[in-house]
Amino acid sequence: MNPLKKLAGQTAIYGLPTILGRLLNYLLVPLYTRVFLPEEYGVVTEMYAYVSFLFVLLTYGMETAFFRFANQEAHRGKVFGTALTSLIVTSIIFLFLTYGSASFLADKLGYSGHTEYVKWFALILAADVVSTIPYANLRLKSKAVRFATVKFINILSNIGFNLLFIVACPYILSHFPGSNIAGFIGKLYSAEIGVGYIFISNLLASLLTLILLMPEISFRNLKPDRELLKKMLTYSWPLLIFGMAGIVNETFDRIILKHLIPDKTDAMVQLGIYGACYKVSILMTLFIQTYRYAAEPFFFDQAARNDAKKTYATTMHYFIIICLFIFLAIMLYIDFVMLFVGKSYREGVQVVPVLLLANMFLGVFYNLSVWFKLTDKTKTGAMISIAGAVVTIVLNFLLIPALGYMGAAWATLACYAFMMALSYLIGQKYYPVDYDLKNALKYLVAALVIYFISSLSLLDTSGIRVLLNTMMLLLFMVFVYGSEKQRFKSAVNKGY
Repeated sequence: MNPLKKLAGQTAIYGLPTILGRLLNYLLVPLYTRVFLPEEYGVVTEMYAYVSFLFVLLTYGMETAFFRFANQEAHRGKVFGTALTSLIVTSIIFLFLTYGSASFLADKLGYSGHTEYVKWFALILAADVVSTIPYANLRLKSKAVRFATVKFINILSNIGFNLLFIVACPYILSHFPGSNIAGFIGKLYSAEIGVGYIFISNLLASLLTLILLMPEISFRNLKPDRELLKKMLTYSWPLLIFGMAGIVNETFDRIILKHLIPDKTDAMVQLGIYGACYKVSILMTLFIQTYRYAAEPFFFDQAARNDAKKTYATTMHYFIIICLFIFLAIMLYIDFVMLFVGKSYREGVQVVPVLLLANMFLGVFYNLSVWFKLTDKTKTGAMISIAGAVVTIVLNFLLIPALGYMGAAWATLACYAFMMALSYLIGQKYYPVDYDLKNALKYLVAALVIYFISSLSLLDTSGIRVLLNTMMLLLFMVFVYGSEKQRFKSAVNKGY
């Protein structure tokens, strides 16, 4: 089968639940930013930044190791059982340690009196970590329907619980105070919990997902093979460093921002605005996340083919084109896109183009990372991420005190651009791929010029601005199509 068609098909299969699910989940952001003040939403932004960091730590590269060894071992069940048992054991240890020090951790995070936040997130993390390998096994076995079903249930249940606690319960209590159902709700619901109901909803959805994945687990296979585990850990520990450094690049700004803002009375407000505007890059983020779901097993599967490098170059080429189209589609209609968040959050609009480009560079880096995963030079990949983390940390400390959340955005862009360039230069030495840099740069410049012209528009009539921006978007599409017509036909027919 044409490998590009296979990747496109897998991206569509895994992308349907991911895109629709994430879209539905992201639709909670308009709710949050209209119900909660920026400083309240800042709590959500910070706590989920810590969760992202801890999730990478607690999975310690085992998902990628599972894909790698499941494709090599004759008995996939043994690889599955070894990986899953390892994650279960470490998750239980994590729960004991976190619950034992919950009060101390809450104080250190600045949330004294909210020990429950720490406990809830410990349970969320444990459930999500244990679910990782069953999810990966569904992808490996191409059980797309089962994968999509569980994903949808997870997303819909999370949305349902959010709507119940944040919308339905307050509405019923205020409009039908004397009813039987209001009396019942009054015993279970407390308005004082506030943003905590976002965390409770996540916890209930994660536990439900774990229950739904139980049929995928054969408890007879939960006997780790010590020698296999040693091999998997040897392969995955550099990926842990890689992942930890990567998550520092992704979340450090939201963890440190409130500590670096000179005006502490404004710190949580800026954190809330930055976190909400970060979500505005939804389409770029969704595309990259969806692509990664399909791309990682696809890259390993294609490695043995003679034309693998051509396939990798072609997928990168069209990945960049799609990302640039998404960038323009958001920025040319940014006035409408910013309606996604509440009015008090829209002053952060200037971070959106910076974060969009940053995410695109991160996606390019994910494509480039195939070289160190296929050559087992994961240590080098880890060093690249560590170098990026150093850039992130240094620039955040330098820029945030002066520029606020804009400094965090620029630090993110600089970090991902640096990692992308470094990975390309080193990768060409160990696993050279003939990427089409000339056309990639040409399309990037064209997209930036169009955005720049649009941002300089002096027209006050929104209808005319929309018309002109639409014409420029179409012009970009025509320009790309004219340049890519023959190549696209070749890629569809031959696979590269």
